Amino acid sequence: MITLNVNGRSIEVDVDPQTPLLWVLRDTVGLTGTKYGCGMALCGACTVHLDGEPIRSCVTPVSAIGDQKITTIEGLSKDRSHPVQQAWMEIDVPQCGYCQSGQIMSAAALLAKTPKPTDADIDAAMAGNICRCGTYQRIRAAIHRAAELAKG
Repeated sequence: MITLNVNGRSIEVDVDPQTPLLWVLRDTVGLTGTKYGCGMALCGACTVHLDGEPIRSCVTPVSAIGDQKITTIEGLSKDRSHPVQQAWMEIDVPQCGYCQSGQIMSAAALLAKTPKPTDADIDAAMAGNICRCGTYQRIRAAIHRAAELAKG
């Protein structure tokens, strides 16, 4: 048994220690907001936070987690009140929406460290997140809007 701290809850899972965190979250824990995209940490769809840092859960074995805190899109806020989630809805960012949980998690990690990001900061932080629909301009606008919302 492996004990994980997921979205503030202690959860015991009986899985192979080499199982990628993505599949533990989706298949064992039932949190399906984190998406599978490429399986090689190239697209960002599987992004979650590990102690506040964005990681690619598709290549992170569950044995590497230890007692670190995992936050998924479901744990970002209970009612979509996180500034990034609010801005995403206000700007109407998604088209197909598949990549959006990973985009939101990367954006939230950026804003936690850089409350007033420049376009260059945003481009650097979001470079590992691919949007096949090409909503990059709306993503950037939403991150700037989330920064405004976060400061009140």
